[in-house]
Parts: sequence; structure tokens; C-alpha cells
Amino acid sequence: MKRIALGIAAALLAMTGLARAGLGVGAAAPDFSVEAALGGKAFRFSLAAALKKGPVVLYFYPKSFTSVCTEEAHLFAEAAPELAKLGASVLGVSADDIETQKKFSASECRDAFPVGADRDLTVIKAYDAKMPVVGYADRISYVIAPTGRIVSTVKDSGAQRHVDNALAQVRKLGAH
Repeated sequence: MKRIALGIAAALLAMTGLARAGLGVGAAAPDFSVEAALGGKAFRFSLAAALKKGPVVLYFYPKSFTSVCTEEAHLFAEAAPELAKLGASVLGVSADDIETQKKFSASECRDAFPVGADRDLTVIKAYDAKMPVVGYADRISYVIAPTGRIVSTVKDSGAQRHVDNALAQVRKLGAH
């Protein structure tokens, strides 16, 4: 009974926005590799390899092909060319399977950036992005510097703030 009450309390905190917003600024980004899709084709995404090329915008979202997740994919697809010009790459991650991610990467991500399939929630949990009680990722985004340190964390149920923040933070990194 106590366990159920704690789960309900955690879910209520998450809904009110009072829950912890993932990993903090300055924290070391947990390294990972994940099966991902870009343009409908599967490949292995490695954070360490991506960071050798520049900053990484890593965002977590609940479910491919749902309204806000689709909007967020469209917005990141529009921002991807500017982020690439600044030397940054983007990866979206959800608990969807790779077949779903292949379709989502081609249609909603518009072949502009990859999405990872984290069915066992390993990466999602490592980044403190799992929704309480349910097996989905929360909507959290991180900007990770090439040093492997998190320079920005955003937890917001909408899509636009994640993209705007990512662009601003990557620009700031480029100014140093």
C-alpha cells in the first residue's frame, strides 16, 4: 500500500512540474550507444563518437507519432541545419521500437536527425528521464558540450522551449 501511495505522489509531483528535472547542469553526461534510425535506416548511435564532432542535443520524448512528439520532431528538423552549422548534432530518444523509429525518422524527423530506440529504458533511466509509474520517457532535453558535461537541461511538456533553448545553448558554446 505504501509503495502505491509513493507512486501516486511521484506521478502527482511530475504533473505539477515540481519533480526533479533530470540531470543537472555541470553533471557528466552518461555515455551510451543505442540503436537508432536516420532516414528510415537503422544504425548504432554512440554519444562518445558524436561528442568528438561537437555538442550533442539529446532530447527524450514519450511516444513517436503523438501530437506534441511529432511537433517537436518537426521543430528539431527545422533547426537541424542551423545546429549542424554550429557543429552540433541532435538525437531524439523514446521507448519506441526500432521499426517505429525508422518510420518516424523518415516522416516526422524529415531525415534531418536520428531517433533512438530505447525499449529497455536504459538510456532514459541513465538521464533521469523516465516518467514515474509508466514505461515512457518524459519530455526532457539536454545540451551536452564536447567535454561530455551537460550545459543545459529543460523539462517542459511543450515542444518549442526545447528547440529554442538548444539553439541558444549551442550558439553560446560556439562563442567560447
